[in-house]
Amino acid sequence: MRQVRLAKDAMDRDWADPELDLGAVAAHAGYSRYHFIRAFKEAYGETPWQYLTHRRIERAEDLLRTANLSVTEICHLVGFSSVGTFSARFKAWTGLSPSEYRTKHVGRGAALIPGCYAMLWAGGFRSAPGASAGSGKQRNSGEAG
Repeated sequence: MRQVRLAKDAMDRDWADPELDLGAVAAHAGYSRYHFIRAFKEAYGETPWQYLTHRRIERAEDLLRTANLSVTEICHLVGFSSVGTFSARFKAWTGLSPSEYRTKHVGRGAALIPGCYAMLWAGGFRSAPGASAGSGKQRNSGEAG
């Protein structure tokens, strides 16, 4: 049980990483993938991917209520690589599409956090695909480009 808990802690820590791999999490627990799935489900009542999906959806719900970010930006911030998959999972979990959820819940609290602050808080801005790390001068994320 301790190993499964350690692996769950690793999932809780790295939930937003779209590259989070079941094999790596299972290895963290010292189990094969299939044994880990069985042990995790026995301990927590759902498979590791169900748990991870629920964790990501809960975070997306929070961002949809509080941050001025597009659904696509939120999708990627919470660890989904496909907007279609994100929307389908979100609707299955909440009964609403991400846009419907936002429409229903925005305005029921504090003002939305500007997207640039939410992105910076979530780990900063990722480099554009194809951008090389050694392309010259480093820029502050606040500089205009």
